[in-house]
Amino acid sequence: MVNEEFISQLSLQIGLTALIAYMGWIVYDLAKESKAGRFGTFVMFGALGLGVFGFMIKGILNHLLSP
Repeated sequence: MVNEEFISQLSLQIGLTALIAYMGWIVYDLAKESKAGRFGTFVMFGALGLGVFGFMIKGILNHLLSP
């Protein structure tokens, strides 16, 4: 059965996935336009990856520590 909570969770997951993919495209385009090279591109994607990883860890910890 489809209810409001299911639609909200699904929309959140799809929206966050799209936002992360869009940010990845922005970082790629920025690295290409600035001619960052392999190491610079790696550093830029590493920073984006750490941010995404931190966001995921926050969600997991909230789920595990909630009563």
